[in-house]
Amino acid sequence: MTTKLALLFSLCLSVGALMLACGGGGTENANANGGTTTASGDKIGVAECDEYIQKYEACVNSKVPEAMRASIKGSMETARKMWKDAAATPQGKAGLATACKQALETAKSSMGSYGCSW
Repeated sequence: MTTKLALLFSLCLSVGALMLACGGGGTENANANGGTTTASGDKIGVAECDEYIQKYEACVNSKVPEAMRASIKGSMETARKMWKDAAATPQGKAGLATACKQALETAKSSMGSYGCSW
């Protein structure tokens, strides 16, 4: 089970890095012009990603053994940051919508062993 979880987070991080790369250089302009972003990290701004994070975190918080949660949460925060950066451009948002929808489908099967309901 731990291997499946590690694989899922590697996939999430890879998708985030890919989406960030697809966003091109527009992130610097978005950050320079949009200095009102909050540090809360709650929302990505892409419905599919926000849904994925909400459901995944609910699963982790309620079903995953406590000993594994800190590592998972750290990986999720890294992915959240990368996705947020990628969402700063229209191209990044479009790519994230598809990637997060696929990530949710993957999580449904990989996290099923924990008894999570999606």
